[in-house]
Amino acid sequence: MENQKCKGMQDWLPDDMRRFRYVEDAFRDCCAKWGYHEVRTPILEYLHLFTTTGTLTPSMLGKVYSFLDWDGWSGERVVLRPDGTIPVARLYIDNLSKHELAKLFYVTNILAFEETGRESRERWQCGAEFLGGVKPVAEVEMILLAQEIVHKLGLRGVELCLSHAGLVKSLIKELKFDPDEEAKLVSHVLEGNWQPLSEAKSSNPDFNRILSLLLSFKGRSSGFLENVKALSPKNSPEFNSNLEDFITIVTLLDSLSCNYEIDLKAIRGFEYYTGICFQLFVDGAKIGGGGGYDDLIPLMGGKDMPACGFALYVDPILKWLPAESKEGNKLGVLVKAEEPTPEVARMCFVLAQSLRNAGQVAELDFAGIEGPDYRWVVLVSGKGMGSLALLDRKQGQRRELQTIEEIVSYIQGV
Repeated sequence: MENQKCKGMQDWLPDDMRRFRYVEDAFRDCCAKWGYHEVRTPILEYLHLFTTTGTLTPSMLGKVYSFLDWDGWSGERVVLRPDGTIPVARLYIDNLSKHELAKLFYVTNILAFEETGRESRERWQCGAEFLGGVKPVAEVEMILLAQEIVHKLGLRGVELCLSHAGLVKSLIKELKFDPDEEAKLVSHVLEGNWQPLSEAKSSNPDFNRILSLLLSFKGRSSGFLENVKALSPKNSPEFNSNLEDFITIVTLLDSLSCNYEIDLKAIRGFEYYTGICFQLFVDGAKIGGGGGYDDLIPLMGGKDMPACGFALYVDPILKWLPAESKEGNKLGVLVKAEEPTPEVARMCFVLAQSLRNAGQVAELDFAGIEGPDYRWVVLVSGKGMGSLALLDRKQGQRRELQTIEEIVSYIQGV
């Protein structure tokens, strides 16, 4: 019988894991320096957490792994985590709600059913959530933190795209359709089909002009939004409030010399978002995104509080990492036994431990097989303490050294 992995799943080989840890370490380092604290949520959550918050619409229920958690003659339906934010929101409500402010981050996998199995069903993401932050600076902090991380990863040509979920939702409300028509229109937009909204007409000609301007504009200009504000009807408080919020955020980003593009139609699947939405792209591939979701915590039974967050998608990011992040540990040391005698083995173990104590990566080779592409190789023979040879693969040099201390001291000094 041939062993096969499940369709849509991935084995992570040593080179894959090295690159994964490179991303993970950069993410953790940046989050910690910004004052965020790591959390981890279970892979199983109750399904109702996602349906009541609007994350899983009826059309999306077929894309999750859901089953009955049996308990005697009754049970609760559970789901394999399809989203990273809602479990963290639930964690906050259950454990940290006494805190007015929480800055949390996580590295997790999410699972989504894909019937062909040709696309990934398990997707890894690095996410951060800012609960209780002051608006709108909290959302700007999220954007800047995400940009800092991708910069630390060495990604080139990253594009920041801005939209605003609250503005889109208030646009739809201003059309004043009946509830069924409005629900259908929202459903289309959530699935990325903006054509029905582009073709929709209000009884107010001035608002139709605003709708056309907002949906057709792509570019960097807080001034454009100011012009829209000048045209907006005074009797539309929700629309004007969302527009003002959008203007405030992009104006602050302008003052920080942050490059972005406004494209209201760039978002999809923003069910629980209420404010700014942002996405990060490299050569058209989406590598992350997030935004504000002020209604989520109270909707889940928690206190009324502002919240925002983002996630970076590990799988596509790995494809765009610079070449140096994919290389082996060039500063590591391979301790190679030239003769398999007990004395040589003892010296190899002592030398390797001394190197590790000094902060080096040290691997032992007793099989005579060419090891990983470490910069340093120490050859240990059976001729006593004068038999240590240090090879520098980077410089193509060989040095004969007398003691273990000399080996360690020389490598540490380079």
